[in-house]
Amino acid sequence: MGSIHGQTLGLIGCGELGRMTARKAQVFGLRTVGFDPYLEKSLANEYNITIMSMEEVLKEADYISIHTLLNDETRHLIGEKEFSLMKPSAYVINTARGPIIDEAAMIKALQEKKIAGAGLDVFEKEPVDSDNPLLKMDNVITIPHTASYSDEAVKTAPVSAGKSAAAILSGHWPRNIINKDVKPKIPLKKGG
Repeated sequence: MGSIHGQTLGLIGCGELGRMTARKAQVFGLRTVGFDPYLEKSLANEYNITIMSMEEVLKEADYISIHTLLNDETRHLIGEKEFSLMKPSAYVINTARGPIIDEAAMIKALQEKKIAGAGLDVFEKEPVDSDNPLLKMDNVITIPHTASYSDEAVKTAPVSAGKSAAAILSGHWPRNIINKDVKPKIPLKKGG
């Protein structure tokens, strides 16, 4: 693997974490493209993300970084068909949820060199089996899914929860909504 400058990062999911990833990648000279059917065009423009179809993102990206929620719509979102669209030099990064990727299809794509490698901190089955082939592959890097366990995260979690509660009590939606299907019992304004 050479320089990343001038290469393309493809985001699958451009929510807050995807957009923060785009900002950081752009500092290193990466072009950012993304797939997110729910992202407003103004936000994509603000974060300099070129929105494309998922197929286009998979074909163009040198690095594909997954940032979607796990639900019925996204389970096995990336499977054999999607791996076949990727460049043989592409790397897949999944720090979202393991079942978003069909793990058997990813193992096959890695073994057959349909993609160059993967970086994972989540697996389809957790805890991960010690005989999982991904743990033994030279073209895969695995780390624990522990970003929320940093000293800073432990300090800020109670403050974030308090801010969310205060927003709701003052009639506003909280900043980071996990379950977008929640129906409030009272009308809430955006921008809490």
